[in-house]
Amino acid sequence: MAGEIQLLAPGGDLDSIKAAVAAGADAVYCGLDRFNARNRAANIRFEDLNGVLRLAHKHGCQVFLTLNIIIVESELPAVIRLLNKLVNTTINGVIVQDLGLLHLLSRHFPSVEVHASTQLTTHNEGQVRFLKELAVTRANLCRELTIDEIRRLTSAAHANGLGTEVFVHGSYCICFSGICYMSSVHGGNSGNRGRCSQPCRARYVTTPKGIDFPLNLRDNSAYFELKALSDAGVDSLKIEGRMKEFHYVYTVVDSFRKQLRNLSAGRRLSTDNSELHKVFNRDFSAGFLRGSIGKEMFINDPMNHAAIHLSEMSGETADGTLDIAEAKLLDEKTRIVAHVRDRIEELSVSKAPVTVTLSGKRGAPLEVSVRTPETSFVVRSQADLRADSGSRADEGTAGSLNRESLMRKFQSIDDTEYVIKDLDLVDLQGGLSVPFGELNSIRKRILFVLNGSKDAVDPVDVPAIGKPGTSTTKPALSVLISSQADLDLCSETAAVYFQLPSSFGNRFSELTELFTARRELVPWFPSILIGEDYRTAVEFLEHVQPELVVTNNTGVAHEARKRGIAWLAGPYLNLANSYSLVCLKERFDCSGAFISNELSRRQIGGIKSPGDFKMLYSIYHPILLMTSRQCLFHQVTGCEKDGIDAECVPVCGRSSSITNLDNGPVHLEKRPGNYHCLYNNRNFLNTDIVTDMPGRFSRFMIDLRDIRTGTQLEMGKAGIIRLFEEHLNGTPDAGAKLKQAIRPTVDAQYRRGI
Repeated sequence: MAGEIQLLAPGGDLDSIKAAVAAGADAVYCGLDRFNARNRAANIRFEDLNGVLRLAHKHGCQVFLTLNIIIVESELPAVIRLLNKLVNTTINGVIVQDLGLLHLLSRHFPSVEVHASTQLTTHNEGQVRFLKELAVTRANLCRELTIDEIRRLTSAAHANGLGTEVFVHGSYCICFSGICYMSSVHGGNSGNRGRCSQPCRARYVTTPKGIDFPLNLRDNSAYFELKALSDAGVDSLKIEGRMKEFHYVYTVVDSFRKQLRNLSAGRRLSTDNSELHKVFNRDFSAGFLRGSIGKEMFINDPMNHAAIHLSEMSGETADGTLDIAEAKLLDEKTRIVAHVRDRIEELSVSKAPVTVTLSGKRGAPLEVSVRTPETSFVVRSQADLRADSGSRADEGTAGSLNRESLMRKFQSIDDTEYVIKDLDLVDLQGGLSVPFGELNSIRKRILFVLNGSKDAVDPVDVPAIGKPGTSTTKPALSVLISSQADLDLCSETAAVYFQLPSSFGNRFSELTELFTARRELVPWFPSILIGEDYRTAVEFLEHVQPELVVTNNTGVAHEARKRGIAWLAGPYLNLANSYSLVCLKERFDCSGAFISNELSRRQIGGIKSPGDFKMLYSIYHPILLMTSRQCLFHQVTGCEKDGIDAECVPVCGRSSSITNLDNGPVHLEKRPGNYHCLYNNRNFLNTDIVTDMPGRFSRFMIDLRDIRTGTQLEMGKAGIIRLFEEHLNGTPDAGAKLKQAIRPTVDAQYRRGI
C-alpha cells in the first residue's frame, strides 16, 4: 500500500458518533440539524459540535461536517453565519454539493478544508479539474464506477492534488446521485435537500417478470474488494448509514477495521462477512465495483435480509426456520447493543472544564492562568495593572477587572471545545484595571492555545450581489431535440439544442459531420460521461469547435472554458442561488445558466444574476426522475443478457413502464447511446413563469425530444413552437391554448419548491 486508507464512518446522532469512535474509525461524517443530505437523521446541534470534536480528536478521529445539499437564496445569510462559526472550530473539513457554497468557501473561508459530495456525481477527469479550481481537496466518487475507472480517476485526482473517497458499504442508489428527482416530483421531498423518501424502494404493480420491487437493489459491500481499492490508490473508504442505529455503525466499522488491519499487516484478508449480515442489510453486492452490473444486484424485497441469510446458512428448510432465525437475531442484537452501549458509555461529548485564575497587583502585569484536564498555561499582560479610576473618561480605554466584566470578556472560551468552570479572582488585587487592548490580546492568546494553536478568524461580511435584475428585452425561445428527423425545426426558432449521447459509440463521425455542417445547432451535453465517453466528448469539442455549448457536466464545462468556447450551464447542475451563478461566471467564464426546475416561484424570485449573464429556464419538458447505470428492464420485461456489456449503452433501445401503487405509472426509456432513464407520467409545463417574472430570463426552453410518457401533443412540433412563441410575445390565450395542446401536464414543483 502507498499509505494507510482512511476509514470514514457515519454519525447520524451522538451515540452513532461514539460508536464509530469506539470501533476504530479514522474519521466520522455528521450533519447538523440544517443543510445536510440526511435531513431525516437525528443529526446534532451546533452546541454539540465542539464536544464531538473534542471526543473524536482525543481518539485520533477526524470529523467532517456534511453541508451537502443545494442551498436556496433565502438560506444564504444563515449559511454564512454558520461558516463564520465553523471557521473557528477544529472541524477537519466540510462535505459540499452546492456550487455557490463551494465558491463562498474557497473565496471567503480558505482555511476550511472542502470535500466534494457524492451528490456532485464526480466520474471524469474534467470534473476533478473543475473541483480543483474551487479548492476542493477530496472528491467522493460516483458509486457506479468500476475498480478500473476508480483507479484512473484516482490517478487524475492525485495529479491535481485531490484525494478520492469511495463508498464501500451500505445502501446502493439505483440512480446516479445528485440527478435523481423522483422523491422531489413524487411528494416534494427532494433528494438534493436531504429529504429522499426512497420511492425507488416502494412496491409497484407486479411486473411481467413477476417482480414487486423492480427498482430495489441489494446493499453495497466492498468487504472483499479492499485490496483492489487500496491498489487503486483510493484515500478514504466511506460507510453509508447516517440513518442507521449506533449498534449497526459499530458492527460495520469494527468489521472493516479488522479487515483493514489485515490488509495493512500483509495478512490474508478474511473471507467471512457474517458479522455484517447480523445487522440491517438487503443482502450484499459489489456489482458496480466489479463491473458486473446486472440481475445479481437486484433483490425483490427492501426489508432487512439478516434473518433470511441466517436461515439459509443453517441449511434447514423446515417450517418455522425463519421464525427461529429471527429469534436468534433478536438475541444477537440485544447482545450487540449491550456490548456497544458498554463501550460508548465511557465516551463523553461534553466540553472540557476550564479554570481561569487571574492574579496581580498594582504596578505589575496581569497574570492569567488557564487549566484544562490535559494542560495548563499562563498568559501575561504587556502593560502593568493600574488603579481603576471609575471615570467615564476611561471607559473606552480601560477595562475594570471585576467578575462581571471578565466573564463577558472570556465568554468566547465557551464557543470552543471547553467551557469555563471557574473564574478565580482570589489573588487579584481589587480596584484595578488594564487597557482594553490588553484584555483582547490575552483573550486571543488563550483562544489560540485552546483552539489547537489556530488563530481566531474574524467574521466575514460577504459582499451582497445586489437586487434581482430585470430587462425590457423579450425573452427568446430555444428548443431541445435529439433526432435528425427534427432538424427542420431549426427554421421555426433561432436556437436549437441537439442532445449528444452519453456514449458516442460508433456515432462520432456522424455527429461531428452533423455539427460541422449545421453550425447553428448547439451541442447539448448530458450529465454522465464516464471514462472513454468523456474523452470522446472532449475530442468532439476539439474537432467541431462550436461557438456555444450547453452542458450538464462540469468536466465538459472545464474543457469548453479552456478552449474559449462559450458555454451555458444545463438544468441538471442544480443551480439554486445567486452565488452558484457568480461561481460559474467568475471562475469558469460561463455565459449563462438554467435555474433548477425544483425551485418554486418564490425561491426563483430571490436569485440575482451577475452582470452580463443569461438566466434560462425550461418551461416544458419530460420530467427526468432518475438516470441509472443499471439495466432497468431486468426486473420489468426481462432481458436475454445477465448484465450490462460493452454493447448495451451504445446500442440498446427500448421502453416500458411500471406502476407505483401510490403515484401511478412511470416510464422507462433506454435510447441508443444513453443510460437507462425513468420519466414521470406527466410532462412539466409552466406557462405562468413568463408573466410571473417579466424581464428575469433571457431564454425559455422547450424539450421536444421523443420521450414516451403519458403526455400527448395535440398538434405537430412546429405548431407547438409557434404557440410558445406567441405566448412569449404576449398573445392573449396562447398559454391556455398550450395547455389544451399539451396534456396532461404538471407544474407542482413550481408551486411548492424544495
